[in-house]
Amino acid sequence: MTTTLDAVLEILSWAGFGGAVTFGIALLVLWAADGTWLPADALVDHEPDGTWVRWFDDEGEANSARVDEHTAALLAGRDRADIWYRHGWRGRMRLTRRPPVRRLLVGLSSGFLGVGVVALVASWIVLFVRG
Repeated sequence: MTTTLDAVLEILSWAGFGGAVTFGIALLVLWAADGTWLPADALVDHEPDGTWVRWFDDEGEANSARVDEHTAALLAGRDRADIWYRHGWRGRMRLTRRPPVRRLLVGLSSGFLGVGVVALVASWIVLFVRG
């Protein structure tokens, strides 16, 4: 019985720390690939061909982007919006500073780290109780 518990705790600790490292690396890659996004106050135009968002970037140039259906639904009935645009690119914007998948990767990495820590502590407790 004790060897089975030891094996399960060992597997959970390796899987926990390995998953935390894996999702942490994925989070680092996402951060590096995401680039720099700057805030802007944008005008929202609801036109027959779709919803357009227009703004001035940090260099004073006019930019515009046609948004997808999901973003158009979020902007319905609004004529202004606070957006984030990609520095150095034209026509790239989003409503959040960070990509939504970031929250998922942070949660997965934290969860796996928690499993690894709990399994490691439980392994130590079993080791000292056994004597």
